[in-house]
Amino acid sequence: MNPCQQLHQLGQSLWLDNITRDLLNTGMLQRYIHELAVTGLTSNPTIFDEALGHSAAYDDAIRDQANRDKSDEALFMELALDDLRRAADLFAGIHTRTSGVDGWVSMEVSPLLAYDTKSTVQAAKSIFASAQRKNLFVKIPGTPAGIAAIEECIFSGIPINVTLLFSREQYLAAAEAYLRGIERRIQAGLDPLVGSVASVFISRWDRAISTSAPIELRNKLGIAIGQRIYHAYTDLLASPRFTKLAALGAAPQRLLWASTGVKDPAISATLYVEAFAAPATINTMPEKTLLAVAEHGKVGTAMNDDGIEGERMLARFVTAGIDIDALATQLQRDGADAFVKSWKQLMERIASKRVDTGSPVS
Repeated sequence: MNPCQQLHQLGQSLWLDNITRDLLNTGMLQRYIHELAVTGLTSNPTIFDEALGHSAAYDDAIRDQANRDKSDEALFMELALDDLRRAADLFAGIHTRTSGVDGWVSMEVSPLLAYDTKSTVQAAKSIFASAQRKNLFVKIPGTPAGIAAIEECIFSGIPINVTLLFSREQYLAAAEAYLRGIERRIQAGLDPLVGSVASVFISRWDRAISTSAPIELRNKLGIAIGQRIYHAYTDLLASPRFTKLAALGAAPQRLLWASTGVKDPAISATLYVEAFAAPATINTMPEKTLLAVAEHGKVGTAMNDDGIEGERMLARFVTAGIDIDALATQLQRDGADAFVKSWKQLMERIASKRVDTGSPVS
């Protein structure tokens, strides 16, 4: 049993933080499912931009669509959803066997809408309807405007992956939006079973302070933050409020560890995966990290959920002058801005490829 399978046995879901047409066409994604216990995947604008930029696999599809009166964004959505439908079908058996707990893929709303609640809700409804796959999450950032949209989408029965969460407070805001959406469904006599995950970003914490934190604290902030959030997560699942909802048929909003590929080449590629080996959670990782875990990852005991070790470490960062709350806000803002940049590059790439076909669309 390889380390990926050991994590699966521990009760953690392993998802791939990547999708490309080449992964689908070569059968590599299918191999990861069978050999490395991969049970879902996530995507974002940066992933799709890199996919289109480093592969000719999309060129024929763009050429076929070039003469149609579609915007660059509409064409991208069609290309992305084609990939995600194929991936969703590969995971459909897992989704059925786990009663919807696992086997998901994710598609993000346009990051240009990160601070527009109404448009985010409209976009989420459109993506989910167009996908025609019950195991597709729509990704919405956990910004203040996104939180309001998340509640409305959950109430509308749209499965949501809340992305760009960095702190305990941001996570709890996302969890509150999920719970309110479910409670509203129950009050309206609707089915309370709506899938959702809360994606907490880890490695960006350590990258943000890589030159400012004392040497002895380098690459330790992300893990400490995660320990704090995991404690809040397990507390919430044990709370009377959620216990009542679960008795009525609601599912937990599962905690997802994101950004678990290391940014510092001097440390182990499996650092964050090993640190967050926790049952009833998900770890979505880049392909490079997944393969590193399979090759030399070490799975020990399950992650402790009391949060004490994390709080002790966070106190050291505070003493060192790191303003954790301010940094969490900045990281979320920077993350939203980075996705906007990737989105704009993606639209430029689509436009360029359309020009190469000889049929540009303004």
